[in-house]
Amino acid sequence: MKKVGKHSTLLDRISFTSYQLKFEFGLILSLGALITIFSVHIIPSETEKEIILTTQEEVIIQDIVQTRQELKAPAPPRPTVPIEVPNDEVLEEEILEIDAEIDFTNIPEIPLPPRPIDQKDIEEEEIFVVVETPPVLLGGIKAVQEKVKYPEMAVKAGIEGKVIVQFVIDKDGNVLDPFIVRGIGGGCDQEAVRVVKELKFRPGLQRGRPVSVKYTLPVTFKLKEATS
Repeated sequence: MKKVGKHSTLLDRISFTSYQLKFEFGLILSLGALITIFSVHIIPSETEKEIILTTQEEVIIQDIVQTRQELKAPAPPRPTVPIEVPNDEVLEEEILEIDAEIDFTNIPEIPLPPRPIDQKDIEEEEIFVVVETPPVLLGGIKAVQEKVKYPEMAVKAGIEGKVIVQFVIDKDGNVLDPFIVRGIGGGCDQEAVRVVKELKFRPGLQRGRPVSVKYTLPVTFKLKEATS
């Protein structure tokens, strides 16, 4: 029994060794085949057909110049051909009925031209600054100061000074459109305008006739000193 075991072991070793040799030999053949394949240069045959690439058609767009259509002048009319009239033919005469009588009873009335307008009527009123005869304040500057009532606010604040008022004296000597040129405040400006509106003037004269004149007048505000 022991001899049989040794014999089987030897056979196993021999079979394993032969399998190993076959495997290594197969690897060597495979490697050799791969090396041969990569080392061989593939040269195309001369009979191979050449591939011809067709170029794509190019479309060129050109600008079309618009032609101008010239209008031809119409042809002149053909001359008329005169028609001969026989001498024996008599043309009919037309009889015109005209009434030679004129009726003078129904003559329309023509309006008379308007009377020329006098230049003085359309002359615009002018406001003068300087005139030949200046306006005169009736009662003088004293009449102005007598009408002044000192505002209570100005008295408490101790406001003094002159308020300059400008206005227009019309042809009748009345005061129009007074406004303050320089004021001092404290209610004195409003009081000065009130006083000026109540004044009366002898109107200014230009070339002997009354005209409107621009005028400037100072109104004085002065507190009375306290007596000791």
